[in-house]
Amino acid sequence: MCLSSGPTEQDKKEIADFSDWLLKIGEGRISEPNDGYANIDIPPELLITDFDDPIQAIVESTYPDFLNCYQSSDYLNNRAILASTLDIVDNINDYILAIMPGEIRDYYSSNSVDRSEIHDSIILQVLSPEFLSSLRTSGLPNHHLKLKVGTPIMLMRNIDQSQGLCNGTRLIVTNMAAHVLEAKLMGDNNNGKVIYIPRMDMSPSQSPWPFKLSRRQFPVIVAYAMTINKSQGQSLDWVGLYIPRDVFTHGQIYVAVSRVTTKRGIKILIHDDKNIPKLSTCNVVYKEVFNNI
Repeated sequence: MCLSSGPTEQDKKEIADFSDWLLKIGEGRISEPNDGYANIDIPPELLITDFDDPIQAIVESTYPDFLNCYQSSDYLNNRAILASTLDIVDNINDYILAIMPGEIRDYYSSNSVDRSEIHDSIILQVLSPEFLSSLRTSGLPNHHLKLKVGTPIMLMRNIDQSQGLCNGTRLIVTNMAAHVLEAKLMGDNNNGKVIYIPRMDMSPSQSPWPFKLSRRQFPVIVAYAMTINKSQGQSLDWVGLYIPRDVFTHGQIYVAVSRVTTKRGIKILIHDDKNIPKLSTCNVVYKEVFNNI
């Protein structure tokens, strides 16, 4: 539904073929029969196979001429790199922040636990500030947040829906103070509107730990790269899909490749643990999910 049809018959056929390929990925109809896990070949025209540094390659493909365009909201709003895990996303974001002009500002969170739910004093001794700071999970901002003026960020919670400040909204940092960020909205009707983001107390909606963690931090993540799951609902002109290890969740490959509006807008880089390029990847689709639809 996101795909834009071209003016010529050749363009329309290309979009139709690409749409059919996307649907086959989403429904697990490639490399059948399979038990939910299938190795699928990626069309050669979508692959990046010539590289020395894979992160540099996916960045240069997705953000060409970055140093001349990094301050343009139109340039930033229409592109993103997608990866399957938070660690990989952080590595890509750190790489881009390092080559971006400007001075980095570091923000550290304050962490606490709900002591009313813990009745063993030994557990409280284990939950040191250093341990709590090291914890990471989806939906929770990092303990250590690195930003520069001009950095694209994404909100991690709803702040004011009437103003378009919802979970997943993308913005650009325009100023940084100790306890507040100034940022302008990208895209939609509120494009360019300046807003202010304070630090907030946040807890994961589904905690992976046997205690409730509360983290006081700015409710944002750097958004040059984002996890595939976080990209759901986004429509982008240019997507770089970086897969240094196989995906592990139902439908992740489909979500990633269906973010683009045209076939030429996506490039995929896959490699093994020795940085040798691969031409295929694992697609995870549990077909029983569709049984009751």
